[in-house]
Amino acid sequence: MDVTDLTRRLIGFDTINPPGQEAEAMAFCADLLRGGGFDVEIIAQGPDRSNLIATKGTGAGQALGFTGHLDTVPLGGSAWRYPPHDGLIEDGKLYGRGSTDMKGGVAAFLCAALDAPVPPGGIAILLTAGEETGSDGARAMVAAGPLPPIGALIVAEPTANRAVPGHKGALWLRFVFHGVTAHGSAPEAGVNAIELAMAALAQIKMVDLGSAHPVMGAPSLNIGTISGGLNTNSVPDRCEVTLDLRSVPGVVHDELVAKIEACLPAGAELSRIIDLPAVWTAPNVPWLAAITALSALEAGQPSDPMAMSYFTDASIFTPALDGVPTVILGPGEPGLAHKTDEYVALSRLEEAVRIYRAALGQWEG
Repeated sequence: MDVTDLTRRLIGFDTINPPGQEAEAMAFCADLLRGGGFDVEIIAQGPDRSNLIATKGTGAGQALGFTGHLDTVPLGGSAWRYPPHDGLIEDGKLYGRGSTDMKGGVAAFLCAALDAPVPPGGIAILLTAGEETGSDGARAMVAAGPLPPIGALIVAEPTANRAVPGHKGALWLRFVFHGVTAHGSAPEAGVNAIELAMAALAQIKMVDLGSAHPVMGAPSLNIGTISGGLNTNSVPDRCEVTLDLRSVPGVVHDELVAKIEACLPAGAELSRIIDLPAVWTAPNVPWLAAITALSALEAGQPSDPMAMSYFTDASIFTPALDGVPTVILGPGEPGLAHKTDEYVALSRLEEAVRIYRAALGQWEG
């Protein structure tokens, strides 16, 4: 199948999340894979939502795994020049929501997997729903039962076909601070929840988040939202804050949460919104070194290691697969993800198919 045509077909499915509604697109991929000799399992994830596991030639040894998600983010408030689900092509670029993030990557590995000879150990494909809201589909797949035996994992998120050995983790926290309301002219009669939040945040900003990684850099903390109070002349009795923490290998999220929880006053509530660990494969791992060489050859990309700032389903799958070597490598342009008039270059789609096909040819199971 032609990778451009397949990308256009996938863009044609409206899988904006929320609500997602990936089931129709997933069924299309399932039919395609069954027609190519794959065994396919559909894992439900609520109304109009599902995930997919497809395998071929597995049973002895370990498969080369590919993963991607079919949901996309909302269109945003800006007008699109190119209809977001029409898959229009202009000047060597294929436009549409999901073209870069990451239906182009999914189309590329599906084409490679359907075309290439089956390597020792076989091929395994993991297609997910709900990645954009915190890898919900990947969690559902892991919870549903054991994954296929996979020896290495390719995550086709947008990297312009550069082989990237990892990404930071994401830990999003929500706090609710409770005070006592009173008239604004007599603040001493109440307990100001916003002031409780301010004092706690001042302590949280002093917390040691962990040591820097030689490639990813230091872990980070951002105060994302804060809301509290109902009117100016009342002491607020509730304040809600969210934090976005980005972790690096070596940072244990449970330990980080314990440090932050120690900064909170009595009665404050803490909950986790997203909890996804960092992913990293040492660049000198032979398989990763080989696929990095493929990226340099086919896409002209640098071979020195870098890390992505976004998270991927590898935060769920890689630990579930006992820490298998993992690479993020896909045809999309990282800087175009989630943007208006998102596109993928047709040349990058073709490069990705060649890289994935060559990776399958090198796989020894």
